[in-house]
Amino acid sequence: MTLTQEEMKKVETYLQQLFWNPELVVRNGVGQDAPAEVYIGKEFIGVIYKNDDDGEISYDWTMSILAEDVEQF
Repeated sequence: MTLTQEEMKKVETYLQQLFWNPELVVRNGVGQDAPAEVYIGKEFIGVIYKNDDDGEISYDWTMSILAEDVEQF
């Protein structure tokens, strides 16, 4: 289930406040029924899926971290 523009804005504002980062943005995913995409600046960091369980709405954020990205640490 895809997020509406209003839902994307609300989730974006929530995440910006939660992580104290106004550069975090939520955008439409590419393609029909694609999850919303999360970016910090130009860097893609994950996707958000809308979940409707008998009328209870939740938003699931999936963030993959590549091993090569953490090798330097």
